[in-house]
Amino acid sequence: MSVHLVGGGTFEPTDATAPIWAGFRDEAAAHAARAGREVPRIAVITARSGDPAAQAVKIVALLEGAGPVEARTTVVLAAEAAVSAAALADVDGVVVGGGHAPSYRAAVEPVFGELRRQVAAGVPYLGFSAGAMIAAERAIIGGRRIGGVVVSPEPGDQELDEVTIAPGIGLVDVAIEVHVAQWGALSRLVAAVEAGLVEGGLGIDEDTALVVGDGGLRVVGAGSVWRVLPGEQGVVVATMGA
Repeated sequence: MSVHLVGGGTFEPTDATAPIWAGFRDEAAAHAARAGREVPRIAVITARSGDPAAQAVKIVALLEGAGPVEARTTVVLAAEAAVSAAALADVDGVVVGGGHAPSYRAAVEPVFGELRRQVAAGVPYLGFSAGAMIAAERAIIGGRRIGGVVVSPEPGDQELDEVTIAPGIGLVDVAIEVHVAQWGALSRLVAAVEAGLVEGGLGIDEDTALVVGDGGLRVVGAGSVWRVLPGEQGVVVATMGA
């Protein structure tokens, strides 16, 4: 099974984004079939200020657009609660939504180990925006300065000043950036790699998914995935398209 990392964007179904959700739902359905279930059970986790349930409803609608699902939603009001292992019990797929990355990391941290165990056992994971960022072993969770120097625009700083790296779930071994073309986040990833804060990274545009599975890396959707690796004289940047 695969890890599906979505770079954020709209929750409206389009010709470009429908395959993102359909691919994940199909993998969950395959897992369900092996367990003797006709309809996949999918855990949907959102952690936001205001109305976190609203995003969960949109995610479920996108999944249902790809086929029948039994959604088990866990809604966390940011900074007030955490996800329990019971939310992930006996499911065929896990979706972690988007918003304030530090809040998502805090909410999901108690089940990092369980998420790794589930994915290793064949349960597909989909992270949308913040849910993609925290999937990394060493996650960039915000900030716009390194050593006091601005390295990226304010959108995406997640209310943090210095670029902040924190332990993530550990589903992928490189850092993940999201909203790359839309928020100018590539410069933060380049600067973080060059400064040695992370060993390498992948930046994902909105309405685009990077699928990490046994067959390697695959890009689905409307945009690009940006690969940033250390080089002899700085960093090396390349793109992958759908």
